[in-house]
Amino acid sequence: MLKTRRSILSAGALAAPAFLLGRRVLAQSNAKVYRLVVPFSAGGSTDITARLLAEKLRLELGVPVVVENKAGAAGNIGAAAVARSAPDGFTLLFITSSHVSNPSLYKSLPYDLMKDLAPVSRVAFLPNMLVVNKDLPVQSLEDFVRYVKETDNPVNYGSSGTGTSQHMAGALFNNMVRGDMVHIPFKGGGAAVAALIAGQIEAYFGPAVEMLPIMESGRVKTLGVTTQERVARFPDIPAIAEIFPGYEVALWNGIMTTAGVPANQIAVVNAALNKILRDPEVQERMLGQGSIPSPNSVGDFTSFMHAELPKWAKLVSIAGITSQ
Repeated sequence: MLKTRRSILSAGALAAPAFLLGRRVLAQSNAKVYRLVVPFSAGGSTDITARLLAEKLRLELGVPVVVENKAGAAGNIGAAAVARSAPDGFTLLFITSSHVSNPSLYKSLPYDLMKDLAPVSRVAFLPNMLVVNKDLPVQSLEDFVRYVKETDNPVNYGSSGTGTSQHMAGALFNNMVRGDMVHIPFKGGGAAVAALIAGQIEAYFGPAVEMLPIMESGRVKTLGVTTQERVARFPDIPAIAEIFPGYEVALWNGIMTTAGVPANQIAVVNAALNKILRDPEVQERMLGQGSIPSPNSVGDFTSFMHAELPKWAKLVSIAGITSQ
């Protein structure tokens, strides 16, 4: 469940001694450079957040942090590269919620998420927004539910591809509405948004960080958010869970490293991330992009990921997706 902003931002603070110990560890390894592997293309919302954190980590740790984009296979290429890296603590992976759905989407992966990689910290939650074509005869979430149930023709909803969070957000919505919605996959979110604006599809469950420009331009109607509760950035937009309790498709991102990295080195990065993500400037920039800073402890992030795996497996099943 998405916590309040206050509780999210206070979670996972580590004791100062661990951080000071980490400073000594880094001082002994000052020839090293951190590699932050982003398993998606440069310029996207994930890459933008990762580069913001990389710069802040450089300042906080006093060690260069280089971002490397290794895109492909829904984030699996970059994840596999980090899984194969030496466990020296200087290779980090910027993961997203797609990484916990991938084990259910692919029959075989070149790495085991929870065995070959080690959690460091969650970074942020990124709500999906339910937006519809501006000419659709609905003004609220309740109107749209009635429209889906009563319209003579199936309601088309788009996504950036089969197996994406947009696909599963729509599938879960349709399942709970007991409607007749049809999934239309596109090659990327941009194509789906263009189709929505043109009226080729009626609805789209797009990441807030990517939807903000068209939401603010009035070219779509924004009806709901896919987190369990409303988010501070959009206080007047209801959570879909207000009508359908239990509805949740919460995107998130975080950082992992290679399995086998000593716990004290992981604690160093975790402490730095917790400090950075509590910084008012960083919070303002991330909230302005539609993401909600949500760092936590190594243990809490590990437990969170273990809970996410079956949750996303269920969503894959509801969407009727056959593993590749």
